[in-house]
Amino acid sequence: MTYDLFIGDRLFSSWSMRGWLMLEKFDLPHRTHMIGLYSGTMAADMEPLAPARLVPALRLPDGTVLGESLAMAETLAEHHPEAGLWPTDPVTRATARWLCAEMVAGFTALRGQCPMQLKYRWDGFNPSPDTLADLQRIESLWAHARTISGVESGPLFGAYSLAEVFYTPVAARIIGYGLPVSEANRGYCMNLLSDSSVRQWRAMGMTVAYNPFPYPQDLAAQSWPIGGESRASAVSKGPSVNAVCPYSGDPVRDYLELDGKIWGFCNPFCRDKTVADPAAWPKFTAMIGGVNDS
Repeated sequence: MTYDLFIGDRLFSSWSMRGWLMLEKFDLPHRTHMIGLYSGTMAADMEPLAPARLVPALRLPDGTVLGESLAMAETLAEHHPEAGLWPTDPVTRATARWLCAEMVAGFTALRGQCPMQLKYRWDGFNPSPDTLADLQRIESLWAHARTISGVESGPLFGAYSLAEVFYTPVAARIIGYGLPVSEANRGYCMNLLSDSSVRQWRAMGMTVAYNPFPYPQDLAAQSWPIGGESRASAVSKGPSVNAVCPYSGDPVRDYLELDGKIWGFCNPFCRDKTVADPAAWPKFTAMIGGVNDS
């Protein structure tokens, strides 16, 4: 029972990130397919999914196609009640649904002025009054969620839920543009973005080079604050410490160097996503840790 998820470019497609997190974070089996948002092939790529016309789109195991993230979320929660996509308590579940629905329909100023991008942290960004109003509304909703759930930190409703899925791209905007929120909510945003699945999503996005960059700012660009500057770099030759790729188990063909050691991977994508953020990948860190500790 495997779902097929159709997504856009990871560094920029906030809705695609939501679709992926609702499958990845709740351990629902899926395959990912790229749609060409910036290559000019989007319309042709989406034709087999009609009448869905935007990413993400989800094809169910029976062939049913769904557009719209909230419809996808509700369908997955219905099909997998044991996975815990929504909170179990009726009041907190209703509140989580409210927050997600308002995210889908609202915050147009924030979304318009601050397109999601996961590459840089911009210094000196000046949010508009409407964007500031959106931020105040978001903070009031988060405060209401914590009043309902009774939890002061961590996930809004005590356990990771679809609320975190829907607000992770909001957190990326807040951190990426240095937007003003309370210290507690800045910490919540950093926790969302520090999640290993989110780091992996960004690392996979970093395997693609863009020229020109889709959403430039005439501002100083700082490194993304989670993961820091990678110490890894791609190299052309082995031999590597390992004989098989830590992800696929296939023989190695492509290589990176990290802290004086050469590690191998089965293809450039496996190598490059690891170069982008080595600590995001448990299979890689376990492999190098086992060698270093031996």
